[in-house]
Amino acid sequence: MRLAAVAASDDADLADVRVAARGDVRAFERLYQRHSSRIHGVVWRLAGGVQARAEELVQDTFVRAWQRLDSFRGDSRFSTWLHRLAVNTALMDLRAGRSRPEGRLDPDSDDWDGGHEESPGLRLDLERAVASLPPRARAVLVLHDIEGWQHQEIGSELGMAVGTSKAQLHRARALLRKRLEVTS
Repeated sequence: MRLAAVAASDDADLADVRVAARGDVRAFERLYQRHSSRIHGVVWRLAGGVQARAEELVQDTFVRAWQRLDSFRGDSRFSTWLHRLAVNTALMDLRAGRSRPEGRLDPDSDDWDGGHEESPGLRLDLERAVASLPPRARAVLVLHDIEGWQHQEIGSELGMAVGTSKAQLHRARALLRKRLEVTS
């Protein structure tokens, strides 16, 4: 049943992409509704938990998607193409230095929701710890451990050697362990 739901979603995406590429805003809105929460999750992590920045990155991603719909050839799933566009958008933001952990809202404030519904204890601690990592270490950790990228891809995307990517991942994991030990 799950495969049938995925196939139906892929078919709906393809139909909406074709129509949206011809300027149909409603079709694009449907694509936004289907994919915005997943896109928000990845850019929120890459933005270091800065809610306002993540929301801007989601909007930037969808603006770029709208502008580039005609470049989507259907060789992959639309969700995969959009996800990669979102990661690239967030990485450009990271390289520009806008997604710094010190700019994020205080997780203990009433304004901070971590980008999710109520997050239970450990998950919230983990999200705080990931958000507090230095930007490049955070990017490598998110891309490798959460998104499943290989070091070759990460190095290429972030302009670093494979060895540097591995070192950043090791650093990020060590910092994460240290920060999680403090909260235990």
